[in-house]
Amino acid sequence: MRIILGDKMIAALRVRGRTGVKRDIQETMSMLNLTRINHMVLIHTNPSYDGMLKKAKDYITWGDVDAETLSAIIAKRGRLPGDAKVTDEYVKDNTDYSSIEDLAKAIVEGEAKVEDAGIKPVFRLHPPRKGYESTKKSFKEGGSLGKRENINELVTKMI
Repeated sequence: MRIILGDKMIAALRVRGRTGVKRDIQETMSMLNLTRINHMVLIHTNPSYDGMLKKAKDYITWGDVDAETLSAIIAKRGRLPGDAKVTDEYVKDNTDYSSIEDLAKAIVEGEAKVEDAGIKPVFRLHPPRKGYESTKKSFKEGGSLGKRENINELVTKMI
């Protein structure tokens, strides 16, 4: 039985810290599992998540992620309970997929979830090489906040 979870897979990244955040926005980011700066989560699109992303737009950035970038994230920064790294052997033994690339492709297409594979839902990333453009302006104004087209480039800089 094949379950389609959502149209697109979105990577959401927390760009700004905790200081001065209103309580309702802080609670929204907690529901998204974005509790610290440079943390990333994967979200299947639906209207409730879209509203949560728009509410927290002044503190996070998000965009559509592709399978190649997602497989690099899972291989390099994906963690299992006990802080063990995710390997091809683990994916082969514990899921229906033969490699991390196959799992990433299934996640992007909406056939699987990260949590179903036993991987922690939050990816802890490094700050981006060469830094953020600006953490106070939206992406349209030349900054780092809000919806962006090139989330894959930013995440690649942070792996």
